[in-house]
Amino acid sequence: MAAFLLGAVLLIVQPQIVPSRPAINSKPESSSQSVQRELLKRTSQKNDFKENIHSNGSCQQLPQTIIIGVRKGGTRALLEMLSLHPDIAAAESEVHFFDWEDHYRNGLKWYISQMPFSYPHQITVEKTPAYFTSPKVPERVYNMNQSMRLLLILRDPSERVLSDYTQVFYNHMQKHKPYPSIEQFLIKDGEVNVDYKAINRSLYYIHMQNWLKYFPLDHIHIVDGDKLIKDPFPEIEKVERFLKLSPQINASNFYFNKTKGFYCLRDSGRERCLHESKGRAHPQVDTWLLEKLHAYFHEPNKKFFELVGRTFDWHSFVAS
Repeated sequence: MAAFLLGAVLLIVQPQIVPSRPAINSKPESSSQSVQRELLKRTSQKNDFKENIHSNGSCQQLPQTIIIGVRKGGTRALLEMLSLHPDIAAAESEVHFFDWEDHYRNGLKWYISQMPFSYPHQITVEKTPAYFTSPKVPERVYNMNQSMRLLLILRDPSERVLSDYTQVFYNHMQKHKPYPSIEQFLIKDGEVNVDYKAINRSLYYIHMQNWLKYFPLDHIHIVDGDKLIKDPFPEIEKVERFLKLSPQINASNFYFNKTKGFYCLRDSGRERCLHESKGRAHPQVDTWLLEKLHAYFHEPNKKFFELVGRTFDWHSFVAS
């Protein structure tokens, strides 16, 4: 009888098991999604999912760091500058594993096949700027690796919108296709066109809230894209510290190219600049339109500053 009572007490006081992953309101997963999630979790826990191991000790492996965005924020410049460090192995192309369904269905073996060969002491990095604004991506990255170190480079939202338009405009020009003026995209019925995708991509606080459901803020390092353009070395130093890299990159690795109008890189005597498609001049925009854009981003930017606990020198922010 005493044994029976003891067992009953233990059942009553047994603590409730708390899920290890964030609780979110979502639709029930399909069986294929559930299988994929479990595969990702098992892989990240084992940390031994490697492909094509060479005799020299290098292999393709899952990234430990991802540059998640933002589009036209300076992600290519950040990756090129970070690649100056000998302990960084960077994927050359944007992989789009977590945001493109066709790629995601290919599974982890395909994802790893897109990675560079690296040595055990190196950090593998991939960048896909669309990750930051894709709703499904944070959970998928979390399921693969809860300890992932994320890099996010942001710039003045208004300037980012103009760069976004400029890229698409030049793409159309190269194909000899007409493209509407930026005013036609930015303004609708006399107000800022909130349906324009470039505007949505600059509402940083909305997308950041989604990432913070899965990753703590100390796992997301925000690079100031405007400062990276003007003076890259201090920003790269901060990235080195965030990734716990030894300080190998120094000021002599950067030099200002007066012809191009931005900083280029110097590595072991070799000099290189970003592709000519980077740093293009923005279209001329009337002052009233810029002011309207700045005013629109004022409140969203304040929300973002409060969310991340820091401010940025953006046009739309006015200190109270």
